[in-house]
Amino acid sequence: MTDQTPDTTQLFLTAAMPCPYLPGKQERKLFTHLTGRRAAHLHHLLSENGFRRSQNLIYRPACEGCNACQSVRIVADAFEPSKRYRRVLRTNEDISIEVRPTVATSEQYELFKRYLESRHAGGGMTQMSFVDYEYMVEDTPVQSVLIEYRLRDDPEQRLVAVALTDVMPDGLSMVYSFYDPDLAHRSLGTFLILDHIAQVRSAALDYVYLGYWVKDSPKMAYKVQFAPLQVQRGPLGWCLLD
Repeated sequence: MTDQTPDTTQLFLTAAMPCPYLPGKQERKLFTHLTGRRAAHLHHLLSENGFRRSQNLIYRPACEGCNACQSVRIVADAFEPSKRYRRVLRTNEDISIEVRPTVATSEQYELFKRYLESRHAGGGMTQMSFVDYEYMVEDTPVQSVLIEYRLRDDPEQRLVAVALTDVMPDGLSMVYSFYDPDLAHRSLGTFLILDHIAQVRSAALDYVYLGYWVKDSPKMAYKVQFAPLQVQRGPLGWCLLD
């Protein structure tokens, strides 16, 4: 197996496709494969420069005339939960949390399908089979974990949320998460982020990587509520988002 280094890494550009965040825009992505013993090192290096992992690929937007997609991360140690976030934590005190290896299960997949059909009906991911889900979870060349969230007092210990997370040298990167769409009163999406902040703090690390934020996209508006938030500004590096 050939070891990848920054000097030998080949980058590729996708064809233009409709942007999923801004109507009328086209998106293109710059990407490369993560392989070999140095995959973790390259993953961290490229993540520091605004890239994002998906299975054994790592990519970032490279759209002509547009730089709306900004990679963001929460400064965990400086985060102060608001009254609303403290209420979310109290509401979910009865949830147990377990960090597991990246092994796909039918229980996770059923929850994944319910989530997509409720929250992203008509999206391309709704057609994913169990094998597709298995690849999404298990095809990782870096240190990754699945975090399962269950109702502690439920007789069946019902699974209510799952987070696929990469373990970085300086924090945690939330690759993909999903949860029970019938439990809207619990704000589980918010709870998962709050739990990642707590895990980063307990491990004496620094950041929770949230992926891309698009200022004018309503889908992304929730991310700026987790202040202080840093945004990757290319040559300027990571800067505090005002």
